[in-house]
Amino acid sequence: MLTKLIVCFIAGIGAGLGTGFAGMSAAAVISPMLIAFLDMEPYLAVGIALASDVLASAISAYTYGKNKNLDVRNGLVMMAAVLCFTVVGSYVSSRVPSTTMGGFSMVMTLFLGIKFLVKPVMTTRTAMSGVSARKRFWQSVICGSLVGFICGFVGAGGGMMMLLLLTSVLGYELKTAVGTSVFIMTFTALTGSVSHFAIGGMPDPACLLFCVLSTLLWARIAAKFANKAEPATLNRATGAVLTVLGAGILIVSRM
Repeated sequence: MLTKLIVCFIAGIGAGLGTGFAGMSAAAVISPMLIAFLDMEPYLAVGIALASDVLASAISAYTYGKNKNLDVRNGLVMMAAVLCFTVVGSYVSSRVPSTTMGGFSMVMTLFLGIKFLVKPVMTTRTAMSGVSARKRFWQSVICGSLVGFICGFVGAGGGMMMLLLLTSVLGYELKTAVGTSVFIMTFTALTGSVSHFAIGGMPDPACLLFCVLSTLLWARIAAKFANKAEPATLNRATGAVLTVLGAGILIVSRM
């Protein structure tokens, strides 16, 4: 039991910081740690990670929304596209030969961490407001469709892909991008966790509880810090967290 507590608490630290700072999916951190250190069946590990993501993303979205760093309208548009095209991507993936895509989320996390350190996102709210509502709507549809298809085809990387597209394509400033990303991830994680538990059954209740509570705690801490930080500081903190997590996940996955 002590081993479970330690592993789940450490996994929750990484997942919570990644969620609160960058809208990262908890599955990218928690799943490989539960599999590597607790020898857990991968399907159940992903279910626990998704369940941990629900409350962590929800509390992060609430914190960002409270600080007016959340675009609900376009977030709902993107979320609808993500959910629809996740099904499409999953179907296409089932019809083609399997490929080695397991490291996609890890590489994306490391890449984004380095990107925020080298080339920080310094877009302002004024620049964001200069984009027409019609253009923003179609950008949300297209980007959400792309994220959903990749998630369904690859099985990972949704939070990181959303953050990349929100900052690089839609031109969101970093706080609004993360706030919108965790808002979307709340519902996608809920859908994923319910389906996992319905198909694979309930996982170890102790692991589930420890992971959910630890991820929730650290996501709350990270989100509060992120919303008070200056853009340059937030970019450096986000970049450092993602770089360390990306490198750590790669190491853990090779164990």
